[in-house]
Amino acid sequence: MYLFSINATAKTSKGEFTEGEQAPFIVYIDFKDMFGAENLAKLFVMAEGFTNVEIEKRKLIDNAHIPDNPALAKDPQILEALAKGYCVQAFSAH
Repeated sequence: MYLFSINATAKTSKGEFTEGEQAPFIVYIDFKDMFGAENLAKLFVMAEGFTNVEIEKRKLIDNAHIPDNPALAKDPQILEALAKGYCVQAFSAH
């Protein structure tokens, strides 16, 4: 599983983000290939209504080690990504 720290710009005002505002995301992608996972992460953020998607950081988590690490094994975003293949989490910039 890959974790990506992403910054993107809101296309329109949506939720707590106003048009043109930068928003930080963490995207969890359960995919074996990093190139494919990066592109999926960008597409999922764009599908949420954001543009200028920039990946800031990348991290690989070995799925085999998730059950051995209590913090990872109980993380709701990791569990969601394991169940459906991805999880997108936006953070308020305020």
